[in-house]
Amino acid sequence: MKIAALGAVLAAQFTLAQFKQTPLPYAYNALEGSIDAQTMEIHYSKHGAAYASNLNKAIAGTPQEKETIIKILSETSKLSPAVRNNAGGHYNHELFWTILTPEKNTQPSAKLAKAITETFGSMDAFKEKMSKAGADRFGSGWAWLSVDKNGKLFVSSTPNQDNPLMDIVEEKGTPILGIDVWEHAYYLKYQNKRADYLSAIWNVLNWKEVSKRYDDALSKK
Repeated sequence: MKIAALGAVLAAQFTLAQFKQTPLPYAYNALEGSIDAQTMEIHYSKHGAAYASNLNKAIAGTPQEKETIIKILSETSKLSPAVRNNAGGHYNHELFWTILTPEKNTQPSAKLAKAITETFGSMDAFKEKMSKAGADRFGSGWAWLSVDKNGKLFVSSTPNQDNPLMDIVEEKGTPILGIDVWEHAYYLKYQNKRADYLSAIWNVLNWKEVSKRYDDALSKK
């Protein structure tokens, strides 16, 4: 192989390694009862992996190669559908893995619990609103708890792999909790019963991580 061609191959390999999946912080079967092992394995090793790989391919040779995922999301209105979909898919799933846990009965921090109660009336009212956002999302998408530019919490829903960090969404903010309502996230176990999945996911929610993300979001306001 000529030196120039070899250099191009090596450069491509480097480029395609820019965005990578974070190792799953628990075993595929760790969330059994709420999310089955087969779903977790397919979701992480196939769907999640594809978003990272396809994002790297979509930004190869563009200025976005040198940008952070947050920067890319903030300018999706100027970018191709491939970048929009895969950047969103990569970010959304990287968040999703972290806000799930096999640890039982985690609780939100006192600060986050207070903000949820002040904003939504109660924790139960918040969960109902969040679950409704996921249940009412037609087709594929996400339900979000985010922090707006004023540091206030809000619940929203986005289609496909969009999220509140994108400049193309109506309700913008910093996501701290996201629930995937694409069928690949639940269909093997729950079939068409998305509401059952949305109810079960609270059993494996990592409130410690959500609380940390809440503090981080407030610190940047």
